Amino acid sequence: MISRPTERDVAAIAALNNMFAPEGKTLRRTKQFVEEHLADYRVIRGEHGRIVGIVAIDEYSPSLAELVGLAVHPSARGRGYGVALIEEIADLARRRGFDELFATSFSEKIFEACGFKKVTLDHFPEKVLRYTKIDRTEVEMAEKHCFTRVLREARPAAA
Repeated sequence: MISRPTERDVAAIAALNNMFAPEGKTLRRTKQFVEEHLADYRVIRGEHGRIVGIVAIDEYSPSLAELVGLAVHPSARGRGYGVALIEEIADLARRRGFDELFATSFSEKIFEACGFKKVTLDHFPEKVLRYTKIDRTEVEMAEKHCFTRVLREARPAAA
């Protein structure tokens, strides 16, 4: 059901992502951005192979990653695709060696159902710094919540 996208999927991924950008639910992504980060995306295909769900992972440090670009086409909602995509990215982050995964979203219930804890955005100064430079609205939206999920306990520092 969930798969890695191919270069043929770049335009469809950008289009689905950007469908939600005017509402502030996703950041606008260009086809070039998607193409450069294609290995970080996962997709769900519906009828006739059309992409109906997307999500990506964005690395902040060797131990921290962000779940970004979660979007499910309105015609495909209510089928558990959002949860499946969140779990897929959590698994991908774990396989890549990240200790923690975070996300910002308007949707509290779905992230809490997937084992994320609500935290303040200040918990991730890396996010604040990066998005202050890219798109200030991403860190100024009062309704957006920040969530975190520990994927593995932090490794003790070498003595």
